[in-house]
Amino acid sequence: MKTLVNTSLCYIEKDNCYLMLHRTKKENDYNHDKWIGIGGKFENGESPEDCVIREVNEETGLTILPENLEYCGIVTFIDESKPEVYTEFMHIFRTRTFSGQLLKDCSEGELEWLPISKLKEIPHWPADEIFYDFLAENHPFFSLKVIYKNNVLMETKLSGLPYDHWKK
Repeated sequence: MKTLVNTSLCYIEKDNCYLMLHRTKKENDYNHDKWIGIGGKFENGESPEDCVIREVNEETGLTILPENLEYCGIVTFIDESKPEVYTEFMHIFRTRTFSGQLLKDCSEGELEWLPISKLKEIPHWPADEIFYDFLAENHPFFSLKVIYKNNVLMETKLSGLPYDHWKK
């Protein structure tokens, strides 16, 4: 049986930093101890934008508006280490405009403004570095496929071609 999940992630930018979530609090968290953008799973009937707006507000207390979202790309995240192949479609957003007060406590971990230049130095999924670069370069909309097995990055494809093809 295959598992298909849709999620949205938002990279909220301020003063050359992203608001990042260090996932430390949830039990059986697939992202345990990794730093990720703000987001989560779609609820029934949600669009990628609906999901990311709701998740940002729930996890951070901040409000973002659809007109201030940049839909940057989609990452097809595949984990082949389970008996059933897990596939997650991660819709990646960025915003530089938000309002509200940052929550002091998040139920999923610690929130912290981290310098964009330091993101590759903290615990993260290895393929995240590709879209960190794309965000920094204002890369056009991208479709990235990443395949992991036992937390090891096995394969990356950009627009259907091996990622190395694009680095030439």
